[in-house]
Amino acid sequence: MEKQRHYLCIDLKSFFASCECIERGLNPFTTPLVVANKSQGNGAITLAVTPFLKSQGVKGRTRLYEIPRNIHYTIVNPRMKLYLEKSKEVVSIYLDFVSEDDLHIYSIDECFLDVTDYLNLYKKSDYELALTILNTIKEKTGLTATCGIGPNMLLAKVSMDVEAKHMPNCIAKWTDDDIKTKLWAISPLSEMWGIGSRMEKRLNALGIFSVKDLALYDQNKLKTKFGVMGQELWNHANGIDTSRISDFKNRKKDKSFSHSQVLFKDYYGDNTKLIIEEMVSVLGTRLRTSGYVAKTIGLGIGYSKAIQGGFYHHQKLEVATNDEETIKTTCFLLFDRYYEDLPIRKVSISCGDLEKQSGMQLNLFEDYESTMKKENMNKTIDEVKEKFGKNSILKASSLLEDSTAKERNQKIGGHHE
Repeated sequence: MEKQRHYLCIDLKSFFASCECIERGLNPFTTPLVVANKSQGNGAITLAVTPFLKSQGVKGRTRLYEIPRNIHYTIVNPRMKLYLEKSKEVVSIYLDFVSEDDLHIYSIDECFLDVTDYLNLYKKSDYELALTILNTIKEKTGLTATCGIGPNMLLAKVSMDVEAKHMPNCIAKWTDDDIKTKLWAISPLSEMWGIGSRMEKRLNALGIFSVKDLALYDQNKLKTKFGVMGQELWNHANGIDTSRISDFKNRKKDKSFSHSQVLFKDYYGDNTKLIIEEMVSVLGTRLRTSGYVAKTIGLGIGYSKAIQGGFYHHQKLEVATNDEETIKTTCFLLFDRYYEDLPIRKVSISCGDLEKQSGMQLNLFEDYESTMKKENMNKTIDEVKEKFGKNSILKASSLLEDSTAKERNQKIGGHHE
């Protein structure tokens, strides 16, 4: 029987705004400070606000004009170099307690630590070790952190998100016994890690409004609707997460095809899906002409410079594929799950875990004739494009204003590896 694991998920509270306060010798808990791009005027989106402003009801990501007029605050421009330096300081503190193999940096202000093998070494419980690490961060950097503790990465993360900020010492610990009482109580669904507002709407349409609803929903129906991601959503709703920090470490790079675009203007939800569809078309053609199928599909979204950040997530498929419809559907599901309704300036898609195509890819939900027809159609389109150029066949959507396909196809090297 595998031993019980102990994960910490640590987040630096109001990180950007706290860094700015500390640099100015101010207390983030008593100072009304906002980090935003001043040049964008009253419509600028805040990158961070101090804990003091949050206590006044101001959200971390909001437009300046949405902050109540009776609240007075100072605006400072973002300084990414400063935040990266502070983040490195904190990472060096983590590495004083655990090895690099047991640390996963999730973002500039958040990380996971597997402290399972260190509790005997330090003669501390997971809670005591978490408190020691948080106190060390405070003493050495001035930053305040919150921490979630759990038997897997999921419960550590969700306990941190949901409960830690309300707890003494800013630490919350969840065990398997808390799944039905605390995890299932989360509502709306977008409060749950890994469920964005778009995925929330799709689940609401199925009559799923809380994590409990999701946990008790027929997992086979979820899998039919969302593929392997449906199974993952059901697993997470039931507190099941088998991932380890080692899963996120750099392995030998497998062969993959990837494609990325920096967009010429800010894109949002629906017009970004048009870009994704066009990029998938490029990757599908490359996969087929090279004779490969992909088992893992990844989607990365970079927000505009004024916002910073974004996300990259991947999904393993049950059957390797080079079918554009399957790749597109997977990308759309990832987008719906993680997109935060912010302006987008970069889109990246990757097709990894490649293997040589050895036969027809049969889908359980399609008959042989449909699969054969689709493969023949794809082959014909690929041949026409090869002979007459990429713009010889375009989808009607590629003629829309937000499309970049036609212009991109006219350029040499319309893809990036």
